Amino acid sequence: MPKMKTKRAAAKRFSPTKNGIKRGSAFRSHILTKKSRKTKRGLKSPKYVHSANMATVKAMLGM
Repeated sequence: MPKMKTKRAAAKRFSPTKNGIKRGSAFRSHILTKKSRKTKRGLKSPKYVHSANMATVKAMLGM
């Protein structure tokens, strides 16, 4: 049986850590002038994949 291939797009977006699978934060790239300082600070903190999506992301990463 051949090796399972990793979805390269998923590999660029998610990184496995000991606490779960880390993901990027939405609403962080542009139009930051109208967002409050508190909102932007909250978007900085690390985000993790939700348990409902964990199986899908693990399959894409070949885990």
